[in-house]
Amino acid sequence: MTDVEENISLQVSASLTEVLGWEAVEEGFAGYIKHTSESLERKHNHNVEILTKLWSNIPQENHGIGLKVYANRYYDIRNLTHVDLLAGLLEAVAEKNMLAPKLICEALLDHEKMVYTNRKPFIRTCKLIRKIVGGVDYKGCRDLLRMILQNHAIESTNACYTDQVEAIVTVISYILDRNVCLLPSYLAVNEITKLNQDLKTLPHWKLGQLLSDFVHSFKPVAQMVTISGRSSLLPVVGNSVATNNVWRLNSKDLKFSLNGPLPFSKEIQEPQSALLRYVLEQPYSRDMVGSMLNLNKQVKLRCEVLEEQLVNLVVSAMEQSEDSDGATDPCLSHLLWQHLSSQLIYFVLFQFASFSHMVTSLYDKLKDRKLNKNKDTRDHLMWVLLQFISGSIQKNPLSDFLPVLKLYDLLYPDSASIDVPEWQKSSSTHTMAATCIWIHLNMKASVDKVQLQRPIPQALREHQEALSQLGQQLDNLKQNIANRSLPSNDYRIPLLCNAYSTNPAQFNIPMTILVESISGSGKNTCFLPGNLVAASPIQPLSMNLLDSLTVHAKMSLIHSIVSKVIRHAKGQKTAIALAPALVETYSRLLVYMEIESLGIKGFISQLLPTVFTSQAWGILHTLLEMFSYRLHHIQPHYRVQLLGHLHTVSNMPITNQNQLHLCVESTALRLITGLGSAEVQPQLSRIFSEPRATGFLSQDSEELNRVLVLTLARAMHVTGSEAFSTQWCKDILTTIMQSTPHTWPSHTTACFPSSLSEFFKTATVAREDKSALKRSVDTEYKKWRTMANENDIIAHFSMQGTPPLFLCIIWKSLIDDNRILPIAYRVLEKIGPRVLSAHLRTFCDFIVYEFCLAGNQNYFTRYIEALNDMVWKCNILTIDRLVLCLSLRSLENNEARLAFYIIYQILVRSTDFKNRVTDFLRDNTPDHWLQSNWHEKHMNFHKAYPEKFFYEGIQDLNSPIQHQYLPVYFGNICLRFIPVLDILIHRLVEMVAVQKFLESILDNIGGLYKFHDRPITYLYNTLHYYDSKLAGRAPLKRRLVNTIVLAHRDIHTDNWFLTEDYHKYLQLSSETTNWVPEQDYYIRLIGRLVDTIKGQSPFPSCDWRFNEFPNPAAHALHATCVELMALPVSSPAVGAAVLDVVLKGSSHLPRDKLMEWMNAVGLVLTALPETYWNVLNEQILTMMESPVLKNLGKSFFDAFDFMNCQGMFVEGTCSYLLAVAHSVWHHAGIGQLSVLPQFVKEKVKGIIKTEEQFLFLLFLLGPFLSRFNFERTRCLLDLTVEFYEILANIDKSCEHLNYMDVITDFLYHIKYMFVGDGVKHDVDKVIRNLRPALQLRLRFISHTNVDETPINTPREPISSTSEKKYFNE
Repeated sequence: MTDVEENISLQVSASLTEVLGWEAVEEGFAGYIKHTSESLERKHNHNVEILTKLWSNIPQENHGIGLKVYANRYYDIRNLTHVDLLAGLLEAVAEKNMLAPKLICEALLDHEKMVYTNRKPFIRTCKLIRKIVGGVDYKGCRDLLRMILQNHAIESTNACYTDQVEAIVTVISYILDRNVCLLPSYLAVNEITKLNQDLKTLPHWKLGQLLSDFVHSFKPVAQMVTISGRSSLLPVVGNSVATNNVWRLNSKDLKFSLNGPLPFSKEIQEPQSALLRYVLEQPYSRDMVGSMLNLNKQVKLRCEVLEEQLVNLVVSAMEQSEDSDGATDPCLSHLLWQHLSSQLIYFVLFQFASFSHMVTSLYDKLKDRKLNKNKDTRDHLMWVLLQFISGSIQKNPLSDFLPVLKLYDLLYPDSASIDVPEWQKSSSTHTMAATCIWIHLNMKASVDKVQLQRPIPQALREHQEALSQLGQQLDNLKQNIANRSLPSNDYRIPLLCNAYSTNPAQFNIPMTILVESISGSGKNTCFLPGNLVAASPIQPLSMNLLDSLTVHAKMSLIHSIVSKVIRHAKGQKTAIALAPALVETYSRLLVYMEIESLGIKGFISQLLPTVFTSQAWGILHTLLEMFSYRLHHIQPHYRVQLLGHLHTVSNMPITNQNQLHLCVESTALRLITGLGSAEVQPQLSRIFSEPRATGFLSQDSEELNRVLVLTLARAMHVTGSEAFSTQWCKDILTTIMQSTPHTWPSHTTACFPSSLSEFFKTATVAREDKSALKRSVDTEYKKWRTMANENDIIAHFSMQGTPPLFLCIIWKSLIDDNRILPIAYRVLEKIGPRVLSAHLRTFCDFIVYEFCLAGNQNYFTRYIEALNDMVWKCNILTIDRLVLCLSLRSLENNEARLAFYIIYQILVRSTDFKNRVTDFLRDNTPDHWLQSNWHEKHMNFHKAYPEKFFYEGIQDLNSPIQHQYLPVYFGNICLRFIPVLDILIHRLVEMVAVQKFLESILDNIGGLYKFHDRPITYLYNTLHYYDSKLAGRAPLKRRLVNTIVLAHRDIHTDNWFLTEDYHKYLQLSSETTNWVPEQDYYIRLIGRLVDTIKGQSPFPSCDWRFNEFPNPAAHALHATCVELMALPVSSPAVGAAVLDVVLKGSSHLPRDKLMEWMNAVGLVLTALPETYWNVLNEQILTMMESPVLKNLGKSFFDAFDFMNCQGMFVEGTCSYLLAVAHSVWHHAGIGQLSVLPQFVKEKVKGIIKTEEQFLFLLFLLGPFLSRFNFERTRCLLDLTVEFYEILANIDKSCEHLNYMDVITDFLYHIKYMFVGDGVKHDVDKVIRNLRPALQLRLRFISHTNVDETPINTPREPISSTSEKKYFNE
C-alpha cells in the first residue's frame, strides 16, 4: 500500500469510526434515549457533514481508493442498522454531488462480498443503486448493467433467496425501464445478448423472464431489418444486376452476417448451406463462391463448410445417376461431372479444400448407401478424383492420396473382373479412371521407394492388363496414325495419356501423337486465304476427345501447343503458317477453366506479349481472330487487359499495316461492345485509377471511343449506376474528348443518361463548315487532275498535316472518270491505314453533304455506284469500316436520314454484300466446337469471295506489288460486320424517320445474327436501353425479336428462347399488334424461370461452355425479360402483371413454393427497365393510403411476417407486398436502390400521417440499410434524415403514439450499427421539436442534457410501497 492509499484509508476509517461510534453509544443507552424527528434529522445532517468533510479533503481522482475502504467496512458490518446508516450516507453524499454515483455503484458491486448469500448488504446495496443510478450517465448505466448481469444474476431458485431476487430484479427493471430512459434500450439489449452468449448457467427464472421480455420487445425491430423469406431467395449466377456482396456468408458456419444484437428468427440464423450448394451447382460460379465466402487466393485457408458442400454435391450427383437408371441425357450427365471436377480442382488447388479430408468424408457418406444399380456412378466419381490426383500427386506426399484406397474397397467389391470397355466409346476413359488412379499411386510409391500394402482390386485386374498391353503397342499405334488424322472415336491415346501422365517414359509417345496429329510433320501443307501456305492438318481434336483427357494431360497438351506457337513466333524463317487444326484445338482448350493458368491467363500475359515482342504479326493476327470468333466466357479483367494491349499495338508505327490494323480495330470493337453492363463501371474505373490508366482508350480512333461512350451509356442505363455516381464516367469522357473530340446528334443524346447528355452539351467541339469542306475538296481535286509529277502528287497528298481529303478525291474521280489512276495506290500506301481513318471520317461527312446538294435521283445512283466501286472493285474501303463510320457521324435531321439512306443502298440495294451474306449463311453453322470441317467451308467462302486488303483494284497491273497477307483461320467480312450491324441498328432505332430502312436491313442481312455470339443479350440491351424510344412501336420490337428467331431457326428448336404464346404472336400478320396476354400467360412465363432455377429447365440441353450464357438460369432470366419487353403492351401494364403473379395470382401457385415465385418476380423486375418496376412504388403508395394498415389492430407486427403468416394461412395483402418488395430490392443493383431516398422524399413523405404508415415504410426499407451502408453511405444518411422528418410529421398529426418504443429502437439501431453521429447535426433540430416523451427517448442521439429534457430522468426516492414490496428486512 502506498503512502497516499494508507493516508486515505486512515481518513475514511476515522470518519466511519466517528459516525459508528455515536451509534454504539446510542445502542448502549437505547433504553434511555428517545429521538424526535428533529433530533434524527440533526444527527443525520451531522453524519453527512462528517462525510462531506471527508470526501472534500480527498482529491477526486482518489475517491475510488476511499470508496474501497468504505465498502470493506460496509460489507464487514453485521449490524443491520449500521448497514442502513452507511448506505444512507452514501446516498446523501451522492445527492450533494460529493461523490459520483457511478463510482459508488461500481465500488459496491465490484466488492467480493457483494453476493446474494450476504443478505442484508446485498438488498441494501440494490436499494441504494436504485436510488442513485439516475445520476449516472447512459454509458455508466450500461457498464453497471453489465456488472450486475455478469456478477450478480442469481442462479439459485431456493425460496430463501426470494428477497434478494426481488431486489436485483427491481434494480435491473428500473435500469431497463423505457419510461425512465436511463440509457438507450438498444445498448441494454446489446449487453443482455452478449451475456446470453457467454452464460453457462441460466439466471433465476424471474430475472430470466424480465430479460427475456425485454429482448423480445426488440423482435419488431429484428423483423424490420430482415428480408422476408431471405433464406429462400436465390441469385442467378452471371446476372448483370445482382451483386455478390448481397449473398455473402460467414466462411466458418455459412450464416448470414446479421447487424445488431436483435432477436432474429431462427430461420435467418441457421447455416445457409442450400444457398451455397445452389451456387456451387451452377457453371462458372467459382468467382461468386469466392465472393460469397470472402475467399482470398493469396491467403491459403481451408474452408471446411465449402469442402462439405463439395462432397455433398458429388454424393448428390451419384444419387441422381443412380435414380435416373440411364434415363438422364448423357450430355447433361457428362457436363455435370465435368463441372464437378472443375470445381473440385479449383478449390483444392487454391487450398480452400483439402483433398484427403474430402475423400475421407466421401467414404463416410457413401459407406451407408447402396450405390450398385448404376455401375457408371462409381466410374464418374473416380474420374473426378483422377483429375486432381494425376495433376498433383507428383508435388505432394503419397499419404495425401492414400484415403482413396478405402473407396476401392467400397466401390469395387466385385469378385469377378469388370469387362474392358470398347475403345471407341468416350465413356471408356471414365470406366478406366479407377485403374488409372491405381497406376498413378503405384508410380508415386515407386518414386518414393515405398510399396503399397495391397494388390489392385480383382474387379480392375483386366483393366490394368489392357492398359499395359496398350502401352506396349504404342509404336504400332503411332505408325498407324502417322499418315492420317487421329480418329475422333478412338480413345486409346487419351487413355494412355491419362494413365501415364506422371511417367515420362510412357507419356511422351502418346502426347507426341496428339500434338503431331494437329501440328503436322511439315511434309504436307494446305492453303489459307490470300494463297498463304500452312501446315496441313485441318481437322482439330474433337471436344469429346479433349473432354476425355485428364486436366494434367490437357495442361501438357496446351503447353506443347503454346511452345510450338512461341517457337514459330521467334524463328520466323519458315513461310509456312500454323496448321488450322492446331489453332482450332488451341482455341478449344482455352474453354477449360481448370487450366486457366496455362490457358487464357497464359494467352493474355505470356503468349501475346511474346508474339508482339517477336513482331510475329501473322501469329498476332491469328490470336486476335481466336479471341474474336472462338473464345467464350472470358473474365472481364482479361478482356479489358487485352483492349489495353490492342491500343498499344495500334499506336506503334510498325503495325501500321492494312490487314493487321483492321483486325486490331475489329477485335477492339468486339471487346468494347461485348462488355457486360455490370462489368463496365467496376472494370473501367479500376483500370482508370491505375498508372497508365488510359490504356483502354484509343488515342486516335474516334469510332472506338464513340462506341465506348455508347457502351458507357448502355451500362449506366441498365444498372442504374447514374443514380449514385458519375464521376468515374466523367473522368473517362474527359480523357476521350482530349484524344478524340467529337459531338453527338440530338436523337442520340436524347437516349443518353442525363449526366452523359449534359456532359456532351457542355463540351465545346468546333463543328466543321460543310461548305468550306466542299470548297477544299474541289480545290484539292483540281490539283489532283492538274499535277503531272508523280513524286509531287505523292508528296502533296500524303504529307503530314494535309487535310484528310484523299478519299473524297478518289470518289470524285470515280464519278467523273469511272476509274482511278494507279498513282492513287501509292498515295494510299504512303498515307497508311491509321491516318486513312481520319480521311474516312471526312469522306463520310463530304458524301452526305454532296447527297444533300444533289437532290436528284440520277446523281444518287451514280454516287452510290462510285461508293460501291471503292469498296468492292478498288478495295480501298471495307464495308464494315465504311458503315461503322457513317453510322457514328454526328449528323442531324435530313443529313442523318441521308447517311442512313446511303448505308441502306450499299447494304440492301447493292447485291455485293447481300450475296456474301446469303452464301455464308447457307453453307455454315455457328457450332464451331462440334465441327471438324470448318477449314474446308472457310476456304470455300474465301475462294468464292476473296478479300483484298491492299487496294489491288487500283494497282498498276504492269508492275503489281505483292503484299504479304496475314493468315486468316476464322474471319470474313460477314463475321466482321456483326458488331457493326449491332451499332447500326441502334442508330436506326434512335430515328423514327428511318424505320423503313431499319426493317429492310433486318429483313435482308438480319440472318447474320445466326453467328452473333450473344444474340439474346443484344436484344435484351436494345429493348432495355431504348425502352422509352420503343414505347408505342410494337411492330418494330416484334421485328427485332423475329430477326433473331428466324436467324436461329435452323440451329435451335422453337423452345430455345421464346414461349409458345409469343411464337403464336410472331405468326400473326405484321399489322396485328393488339395481343393483350391474359394473366395465365405471365404465370406460365414466370413459372418457366422458377422451374429453371430449381434445376428443372424446360430449355433444350446444351454445352454451357459455348453458350451465350453461363448457366440455364441466366439464359431463362434474359429470355424472360426480352419477351416481356417485346410485348405489345405498355411497360407499366407488364410490370403490374408480373407483380400480380404473386400479389393476385398466388392462389394458383403451390403454397410451399411461393417464395420461389417471389424470388423469380424479384429477379425479373430488377432486370427490366425502371418503367416496369416503378409499378411496385405505385403499389406501395396505394397500400400506404389504404385502410388495411389502420385495421390490423393487435396483430400489427405479425401481419408483416410473411413466412409465419403464410404458414398459418393468415397472410394479407400487406405481407405479400412487403415480401415481393424485399425480393425486388434484394436482387436490385445499388444503382436501382439509390433512387429509394428520392422516392421516400418526393412521394412517400407527404402521405405518411400515422404510426402504422411509418412502420410499414420501416419494414420496407429496414433490411436494406446495411446494403446502403456498405455500397452507398450517402443514401443511408439521406434516408435516415427523412425518417426523422417523417417522425416529426407523425408527432404533430397523432395525439397518441402506440409504437413509440419500437420506432426509437429502430432509430437507435441505425445510429449504433451504421451512421453513428453522421446525421446528428441534421436530426438535432428535429428531435428538439418532438413531444417530450420522444425527446426523452431520443436524447442520446441528440446528446441533449438531462436538465434540458422536458421530462427529467426520475431520481425521486422509491415510494414507501415499493420499499415494502422489494426491500423487506
